Formats: sequence, structure tokens, C-alpha cells
Amino acid sequence: MRVIRNVTEALDERYKLTPLIEKNVTKKLVPRTLSWAACFGGLSLLVFLIQVFSGMLLLMYYKPDPARAWDSVTYIKSNVPMGWLIQRVHAVGANVMIVLVLMHFARVLYFKIYRAPRELHWVSGVVLLVLTTLMAFTGYLLPWTQLSYWGAKVGTEIPGAVPGIGPAIVEWLRRGNVISGETLGFFYAMHIWILPGLMSGFMVMHFLMIRRTGISRPL
Repeated sequence: MRVIRNVTEALDERYKLTPLIEKNVTKKLVPRTLSWAACFGGLSLLVFLIQVFSGMLLLMYYKPDPARAWDSVTYIKSNVPMGWLIQRVHAVGANVMIVLVLMHFARVLYFKIYRAPRELHWVSGVVLLVLTTLMAFTGYLLPWTQLSYWGAKVGTEIPGAVPGIGPAIVEWLRRGNVISGETLGFFYAMHIWILPGLMSGFMVMHFLMIRRTGISRPL
């Protein structure tokens, strides 16, 4: 503990971290009437970080191969210490994050926080909701069970209703005409790299705009 304290004091002396933390976290001014309902956005970010951390742990054992995917998930739940807990936290966390984002949306709508000068807050929030849903959907196929297979099959058929380009979208999502190992690899890449990267970028933009324009009520 003494080593950590010495390192912290040395960093604070050189980079003035304490005033920065006090300004943005511990002594940050917020509306006096702010309620617990205003925490849904921050809780969504917290769950996202939990998802990233638990996903990194699962990646150590998961195999994105149709012949080995389910066996790797079974191994995580049965043989890895606390693996069953990490797997359940990751699986349930996706649903929890969607619920929190929707509740955050409901509050923004109720208080009309989407009005000027915060229109882009709303747009970026809609994009984050779509990306969150896609994250949950792409992760649904990864265990490669009958349930995940048919869920992915039904889900990828939905864009087929788009006039003209619908069948092309379905074929692009499935990487072919049917759900196969190519689909699993594509969903795996989307789930662990592309979608988290996009979400992180939009989150940074979302929070920077909030910092720039402030929140809707006076401090």
C-alpha cells in the first residue's frame, strides 16, 4: 500500500491529477433536484465496461469454430474456476445494458432533453442503442447451440423485407445463403472488435457533447 501511495503522490505532483478528479468527479456540480433516474446513462457505461472485462476473460477459452464453439463454452462453465459466473454475468449483462439504455431514452423523452442545443446527443444515443442491440444479437450466435442458431437465422431474415436490397443484406450478414461457420466467424469479429470499437467512439462523442453543452437543468 505504501508503494502505491508513493507512486500516486509522485504522479499527482507531476500531473496534478487531484484537481482534475475533483473537478470532473468528486466535486462536480450537478442539479440539486437530480434524481436516481438520471443515472441510467452512467449505469449503461458501467455495464459496458463490465461486458468488456468479462468478454476479455471469456476470450481466453472461447473457440470461434463450429466444431469447438459449444465445447469451449461448456469447458468455461464446467472447468474454468468461476467460469460459470463470468459467462452468466456476460450473458445477462447484455440484456441489462439494453434495458438501461431504453430507460435512459425514456427519461430523455419525458424531460424533452433532446431539444436544442442537444439534438446530436439524441442522434448519437440512437446510434448507441442500435449498436448495443447488434452487440447482443451477434453474441447470441457465439455459443453455437440450436437456440442461438435458429435465433440468428430468424434475426438475419428480418432485413430481407427491405425492398430491392433485402436479399443482398441477408446474404452479406450470413456470409452466404445459410448460417454456417462463415457466419460464426463474421459475428465473432463484429462482436469482439468492430461493434465495441464503434460503440467506444460514439460514447466518447456522446460524453464530450454532454460536457460541452451541459445537462438540461441549472446547477
